[in-house]
Amino acid sequence: MRVLVLGIGNVMFGDEGIGVHLAMAVERSYKFSSANHSLKFIDGGTLAVALTPIIADCDYLIVIDCVSCDDASVGDVYFFDIDNMPQKIRWDGSAHEVEMLQTLELMALSGDRPKGKILGLVPSRILPMSFKLSEQILNGSKVAEKTLINHLSELGFKCEKIAEISPQDMADIYAKKGL
Repeated sequence: MRVLVLGIGNVMFGDEGIGVHLAMAVERSYKFSSANHSLKFIDGGTLAVALTPIIADCDYLIVIDCVSCDDASVGDVYFFDIDNMPQKIRWDGSAHEVEMLQTLELMALSGDRPKGKILGLVPSRILPMSFKLSEQILNGSKVAEKTLINHLSELGFKCEKIAEISPQDMADIYAKKGL
């Protein structure tokens, strides 16, 4: 089984980039192995529809992105099946050109969407040209990381911690690249 962890978000907009920053931090912080599965981490940025060939090439998808939720607090984490999104969850108010939800719905219509999960975090703020993540989203990212690692273990991956890289560390790396 080919598993894809897809980080989504605009890394130049503060908390909006948490999906990318968390995916890249987990990839660098752990060594993953499996006898029967392959694992790939991708910085999907805000590409959405342009990601369809990459998404269609995997057997199982885990999307990490910002979500909105009724009665939620900043930093709250939601983990749900792609085919069973809770009604209180929305992917609105993001800085994406085309929403990831729309992309996944289009892929489902064409029969190309893999099974998988959504790991969503509620952002504090979306600030243009900011690489600083809020304390609340960083706290939530710790819960999200554990959730992701537990799920990858359930899928049959051995997950060995090899470094301590936070989403803020990744945001700082992106800031130094001049993105």
